[in-house]
Amino acid sequence: MTDHATRPARATRQARVIHLGPRSIAALALVSAVGLAALCWPFFAPPESAVVAHSQDAPWFFACLLVLLVAVVAATISESGLGPKAVAMLGVLSATGAALRPIGAGTAGLEPMFFLMVLSGRVLGPGFGFVLGSVTMFASALLTGGVGPWMPFQMLAMGWFTMGAGLLPGRDRLRGRGEILLLCAYGIPAALAYGTATNLAGWPFMDEVASHLAFDADSPVAANLARFLAFCLATSLGWDLGRAVTTVVLTLILGPVILRALRRATRRAAFESPVTFDAPAG
Repeated sequence: MTDHATRPARATRQARVIHLGPRSIAALALVSAVGLAALCWPFFAPPESAVVAHSQDAPWFFACLLVLLVAVVAATISESGLGPKAVAMLGVLSATGAALRPIGAGTAGLEPMFFLMVLSGRVLGPGFGFVLGSVTMFASALLTGGVGPWMPFQMLAMGWFTMGAGLLPGRDRLRGRGEILLLCAYGIPAALAYGTATNLAGWPFMDEVASHLAFDADSPVAANLARFLAFCLATSLGWDLGRAVTTVVLTLILGPVILRALRRATRRAAFESPVTFDAPAG
C-alpha cells in the first residue's frame, strides 16, 4: 500500500506569478493616482488655471507622463520577481490578446481580447494582470496602427481592467459555476468603466465650437459633467455594451476551459521555484 505520509501535500493556495511588495504597491498607487488626475482634470481645474488654458495640450502632457510612470511600474514589478518563466507567459498572453483585438475592433464593440484579460488576471494575480493589460494594449496599438496620445490612457485602463480581475475574492477557493458568474458580474461594469476612461482621455480634444458635447473651459463642473455623459451616451454606449456582452458570452462559453488551461500552465511552470542551471559533467 502507498504510504500517504510520503505523498506531497496538495497546494491549497494558488501560486502567484508576481508577489507585490511595498515598492510595487506604491508604484501602482502612484500611477493610478496620476492616471485618475490625468483623466478627470476637466472636472476639477478652475477656468483660470493654466491646464484649462492649454486644454488641447494637456492630454499630450499627461500621455507622456503616463508612459514614464507605466514603465516605472513595470520595472518595479519586474524587480519583485518577474522571472524568465513569467516573462514567457507574459509574451504568449500579450501576443494572443493583441491578435484577438483586430478580430472585432470597430464592429459594435466586439472585442474578444477583454475576456482573455479577465481570465488571465483572475488566474495570474493583480500584479501580473496590470503588466499584462498594459503590454497587451501597447502591442495591439502597434499591430492595428492605433498609436496616439490616447494610447497611454488605454494602456492604463486595460492595466486596471486586468488587475481588477486579479483582486476579485475567492481566488484560491472559488471554482466552477460560481467563479464564472463572478467573472461575468465583474466583466460588465469593468467593460463599461474601460469605455468611460478612454472617453475621458479623448473628450478634451474635441472642438467645443463644432459640438455642444465638447468640454467647455468656461462652464461649471455640473455642466461639463452633463456634456460628458451626453457624449458617452451619443458616441460610445453601444460599443461599451457590445464589449460587455462579448466579454460575458465568451467567459460563459470558453471560461471554464481557459481557466483550467491557465491554472495547469501555472502549476507546471512552478513560478515560485527559482531557475537553476546544473554545471556540465566534467
